[in-house]
Amino acid sequence: MKTMWPKQKLCNVCQLINGRAYSKAELLASGKYPVLRVGNFFTNSHWYYSDMELDENKYCDSGDLLYAWSASFGPRVWNGGRVIFHYHIWKVVPRETLAEKKFLYYFFQWDTEKIKQDQGTGTTMMHVSKGSMDDRDIYLPPLPEQRRIVDILDEAFEGLATAKANAEKNLKNARAIFGSELNAIFTRKGDGWQDKALSEIATTFGRGKSRYRPRNASHLYGGKYPFVQTGDIRNADHIITEYSQTYSEAGLAQSKLWPKGTICITIAANIAETAVLGFDACFPDSVIGVVANPKEADVGFIEYLLQSFKVRIQGMGKGSAQANINMGTFENEQFPFPPASQQKQIVSKLDDLREETQRLESIYQRKLEKLDALKKSLLHHAFTGQL
Repeated sequence: MKTMWPKQKLCNVCQLINGRAYSKAELLASGKYPVLRVGNFFTNSHWYYSDMELDENKYCDSGDLLYAWSASFGPRVWNGGRVIFHYHIWKVVPRETLAEKKFLYYFFQWDTEKIKQDQGTGTTMMHVSKGSMDDRDIYLPPLPEQRRIVDILDEAFEGLATAKANAEKNLKNARAIFGSELNAIFTRKGDGWQDKALSEIATTFGRGKSRYRPRNASHLYGGKYPFVQTGDIRNADHIITEYSQTYSEAGLAQSKLWPKGTICITIAANIAETAVLGFDACFPDSVIGVVANPKEADVGFIEYLLQSFKVRIQGMGKGSAQANINMGTFENEQFPFPPASQQKQIVSKLDDLREETQRLESIYQRKLEKLDALKKSLLHHAFTGQL
């Protein structure tokens, strides 16, 4: 067991060197030196730069072990070349006579969740202090044993990484199968298909209502009438079965109750998301409602049709601070509709395909979860002396 290994304070095993704290004025859109911030630690998005010459201790290079101690917690062996590392990141410099760099890297992977539980402070953004980290205990085997453990973990994690990449690829492919067939149906069309506006296939077509100002007035809420918002539509899986808010009688009086089976389309924030009401409900004017005329169109067909046009419609709403489209987008847009008798056949086919792809997605998602659990188990065994 690990208790047979000598116990050390982390400060005796390695040096934690903090990065430089920049002011906003010192972070540049372009410059001589890239500045590695916590936001870039596990991704490569939106880099800042600096022209300031710094002490060598404030730079890191490929092969250095780093640890983010705020927001995005965890270790990383840096491989992005020479950069300035920002405050909220430590460069971890092992004492070579005591610790292998890769052993510490795996130790931090194993210990990070417990570090947050034991030492994490702060409400808006959790962080740990250098003093508490320096004082943290680590059970340290001899260097040959560290190297043996690292070799085992390297080999195991390489295999796990390959298995995870394959599972993620299969998950992506499973999702793509449905999207590909969905798009093929509505681009291939067939005999008897006609382009129509949504208003032509609906008995009711219009925006939701929420007339009272301010909209967050407390007397409008807390009653028995479901109030569906854009987030509820985005989170629904084809049919809306849950809602996060309700209207009172006063709320209903300044709104409108739409019937079960209404197709909801978001036109603000999460634009062009669609789902079908599974119950009578109100919704605000950031949502369009379509009550299908059963002689003209099947509800399920319309929802699948709108899913296939989602990317194109979302493109129409880009370019403002908050993406949005308006009622006119759907009043003017023409959509392909086959005869009503064919629509139910298409819906049945897509329902079956959707069910099968969801089954495959569930299989691959469970596999990914098992791979993550296996990685945690291996780390636990390694640092409790069981490898």
